[in-house]
Amino acid sequence: MPQERSDKGSTRVLPDTAIEEIYRLKETFPRLNSTQIHRHLVEEAFIPATVSVCAVQRFVKRHDLKSARNPGMRDRKAFEEDAFGKMWQADTCYLPYITEDGQRRRVYCIMVIDDHSRFLVGGGLFYNDNAYNFQKVLKEAVAAHGILAKLYVDNGCSYSNEQLSLICGSIGTVLLHTKIRDGASKAKIERQFRTLKETWLYTLDLDSVASLAQFNGLLKDYMRTYNTSVHSGIGTTPMERYQQTRSSIRSPKSREWLEECFLNRITRKVNKDSTVSIDKVSYDVPMQFISSKVEIRFLPDDMSSAFILYEGEHYPIRPTDKNENCRTKRNNTPSIDYSRIGGES
Repeated sequence: MPQERSDKGSTRVLPDTAIEEIYRLKETFPRLNSTQIHRHLVEEAFIPATVSVCAVQRFVKRHDLKSARNPGMRDRKAFEEDAFGKMWQADTCYLPYITEDGQRRRVYCIMVIDDHSRFLVGGGLFYNDNAYNFQKVLKEAVAAHGILAKLYVDNGCSYSNEQLSLICGSIGTVLLHTKIRDGASKAKIERQFRTLKETWLYTLDLDSVASLAQFNGLLKDYMRTYNTSVHSGIGTTPMERYQQTRSSIRSPKSREWLEECFLNRITRKVNKDSTVSIDKVSYDVPMQFISSKVEIRFLPDDMSSAFILYEGEHYPIRPTDKNENCRTKRNNTPSIDYSRIGGES
């Protein structure tokens, strides 16, 4: 009978120095895969190029070094809320460039998905990935579908900021953030972006897209198709799941109330000349607030509607026009006539 090899279970093509380097790489960078490790070993001359990547793959597998089994990996469990509106997930995805008015610009897709129904409650395309653009998408989603109980987002600047915290507090929504660099915990919205690219984006002729408005129109068509198509993860359409449990979600008090909840807000101390500065722009405020700290509410893209909120009343502010102020009569208190105060003539 043939004898069993004495070196069974060990590698014959990887030298000890290469093995030590594999252990070091997996300890330092646990998510490196075998292909990346093989490339590093060849480039750094730990092994000759004739050694195949399969040899590294077999070694990693045999010695239980796969990243999924790394002790530093987080324990994950599949989860799902039991009704529409219990939790929404949101994120931003980079899309290709388009050319509008002769200028080539990157497009960003902001999307909001319901955790229970997988219903796309909001989405939009923008030329800038910023906090205010997400606030606009969220506001329209709340106006159309009601007030969510929880919002689950990552720690990007668009989602981790004081304004979003204040907005969520105003409408009664709990703002939750993933752990740092743990985008996989928002698997539903991440999977949605993959579906968006594979079934919609890659089928488009982007050269024929002449404007962001046109691109947004195509996105709305995709969202309607997605919401009314059977989802393999839930065995029905997102629309049907949405309709079954949407009755439990709260509605905004009014559109006016919702608009005010989504206003950005800052605190400023009024200068002696009745002005405040917002983003290096000076604004005139009513003189009664001189030297006081005031709360200013505004829309970043419409400062003409900005106002001071004081004891439930709105006091408009306006950009400072120094030339006009030269011709404006001051509303000062009456001067004192000392000849009328006491004393004998």
